[in-house]
Amino acid sequence: MRKYLLIGVSAFVLGAGTMAYVSPIAQATSASKGETYKMLELFGDVLQTVDNQYVSEVDNKKLIEAALDGMLTSLDPHSGYLSPDSFEDMQDTTRGEYGGLGIEVTSEDGVVKVISPMDGTPASRAGIQAGDYITAVNGQSVLGLTVNEAVKQMRGAAGEVVTLTIAREKTDPFDVKLTREVIKPKAAIARMEGDYGYVRLPGFNEKATDALTASINELKAKNPQMKGLIFDLRNNPGGLLDQAVGVSSVFLDGGEVVSQRGRDPRDIQRYNAKPGGDILKGLPVVVLINQGSASAAEIVAGALQDRHRAELVGITSFGKGSVQTVIPLRGGADGALKLTTARYFTPSGRSIQKTGIAPDLEVAQTKDQAQDIANRVWFSEASFKNALNADEGKSRQGVHTPAEAPPTGFDDKKGDFQLQRAIAVLKAGSVEAVPKLPKPQAKIAEVTAKAAAAAGKGPPVEKK
Repeated sequence: MRKYLLIGVSAFVLGAGTMAYVSPIAQATSASKGETYKMLELFGDVLQTVDNQYVSEVDNKKLIEAALDGMLTSLDPHSGYLSPDSFEDMQDTTRGEYGGLGIEVTSEDGVVKVISPMDGTPASRAGIQAGDYITAVNGQSVLGLTVNEAVKQMRGAAGEVVTLTIAREKTDPFDVKLTREVIKPKAAIARMEGDYGYVRLPGFNEKATDALTASINELKAKNPQMKGLIFDLRNNPGGLLDQAVGVSSVFLDGGEVVSQRGRDPRDIQRYNAKPGGDILKGLPVVVLINQGSASAAEIVAGALQDRHRAELVGITSFGKGSVQTVIPLRGGADGALKLTTARYFTPSGRSIQKTGIAPDLEVAQTKDQAQDIANRVWFSEASFKNALNADEGKSRQGVHTPAEAPPTGFDDKKGDFQLQRAIAVLKAGSVEAVPKLPKPQAKIAEVTAKAAAAAGKGPPVEKK
């Protein structure tokens, strides 16, 4: 700050003798900066008062770090300050190996909320679900803590037992005991489903593109008559942008994957797939998505949908369509800023932010999920009060009856209904050609809404 102020004063003195006229814009800018300096002075006064008069001694470093994080998280849910330790943890995560429980979390009104558990991790095996609230760690409340502080409590040495207190809709709070592990997310999981290949990508770490390429090539080598591929991005919380572009390049022969647009409308950066990258040579692809598909997963799904390279089956994705730039401070010695600097757009110009990516064939995974979609607004990016708006002003679809759901008698615990429908789409040749199942019966919320609308006491019911 001192260096910045000295440079500013020098520039003013050098310019004073050559410019007698100060424009209204310059005056407004000067007044704005004056107000900023006044508020910074106020911050210093408050810090000093707390330091002198608080009931017990305080750690000024922690106070300032909390103030920095609070300033940034007030902008949107994904901006924040990373302490040096948190910055190092983030780097470990993107490298694809770290100690912890395997949960992707965020913060909502001071409460830690699960975006999705990662495949093959303690959290996934314990049955933790997207949308769960974590209210305590080892009996200590995490309410009001930043995400970084809460995550720090959940991470630690492998082999240690951690107890999470979970709050979930329609149930009383309950404790879950998990044993920390060195988290090594599987980069890709591959197998055959009859005549069709199946590859699941749990996340977008540094190994994602290479692992996906190797998995598909192995399937092709062992099954030269493979007729198509199901690409599973469900509960994939995203990760690195360059890996999203790389993964898209596995299916696309050049062309745009995604663009990002910043504050200046002219500030557009486009990312293209590599030419000659479609290793499936045009074989049909169906992508599975759900409410836990976020960020990089949505970029890939949106790109393959817009470029007519794949059709999407499942339910609408999370809607995290903003770009965070990690800006190290003093090379990381003072931590880093994680700052939202742009929005993502699909090749056709759709914003992912808040609205998410809608599937070509909407399929609920279970009967309970179909009931939930018809009765309540699902947890998504749009749930955050300070979420960045979608640039074109569109809104996310509200409560409605999904197009398809498992029929009576289907065993949700043994069968994967969305996967079955994806295979049916591949066999039929397209979503348009696949025989449609009867639409689920109207749910409680829809029936109630229809009655209210008929009585003139509520808004018209959405028809779909």
